[in-house]
Amino acid sequence: MRYLLTVLSVVVFLAACGNDTEENLQKENATLTISAAASMTDVMEELKNVYENEENAELTLNFGGSGKLAQQIQQGAPADVFISANQDWMNRLENDDLILPATRKEITGNSIVLIANKDSTLDYDSIDTVKPNDVEQIAIGNPESVPAGRYAQQTLKSLQLWDKLKDEMVLAKDVRQVLTYVETGNTDIGFVYKSDALISDKIQVLTEADAATHDAIIYPTAVIADTKHKKKAKAFVEFLQTDEAQTIFKKYGFEITKAQASLQAKNATSCTSKPDVA
Repeated sequence: MRYLLTVLSVVVFLAACGNDTEENLQKENATLTISAAASMTDVMEELKNVYENEENAELTLNFGGSGKLAQQIQQGAPADVFISANQDWMNRLENDDLILPATRKEITGNSIVLIANKDSTLDYDSIDTVKPNDVEQIAIGNPESVPAGRYAQQTLKSLQLWDKLKDEMVLAKDVRQVLTYVETGNTDIGFVYKSDALISDKIQVLTEADAATHDAIIYPTAVIADTKHKKKAKAFVEFLQTDEAQTIFKKYGFEITKAQASLQAKNATSCTSKPDVA
């Protein structure tokens, strides 16, 4: 009987170890879901390739308007990391305890530009020279859910143009749809990020919005509170802050934020400082 109990104990122990090993293997092979603003589509594809090759990781990218993505997360959609095109939608998730506040970081910035089809004869030195009679339709991200649309709306209101031009507005679900509308000639002009304009050879940039006419364009990121892969998600957020990732952001027309500039300066100082010699 004692022998039988010993055998059973060993079997139970091995089974438990097998389950732990299988669970750990699943964690190691976990795929992270990254929900990112539509304006990050191209840059995130390159960052994904770099990260997967260096870290032996696997990422699934989910793009959309920041508001739509935030609402999906509020409704329980699976995600491990969220990257918003403005602070507001990240604030909402933080207020709902849906992100881990300590992991929230500012990773990059952008600018708003006014674009037209490459064959357009429109010519504006500044946004405040746009007149209702000049155009029939203006593409803009829906300000209620698309940060690029909100920034554009802020600029137009600052210049006393919103009420004059709002009847010409065509609201898009995200900034990439605005780009498509202008590329195809469905609208005369549109407001997109500088990074979006740089990836298209079918449009021309007419002018850039004065940064003083809208909120600072900052992309915050954070780990989702109920992620099952907290360690891996945190590691990806940290990767986005590295010099390597920041160089890729810059390549696609994104801009360094004050927070990132401060971090880079701190890292540079720590790298160049010499230890005291006794």
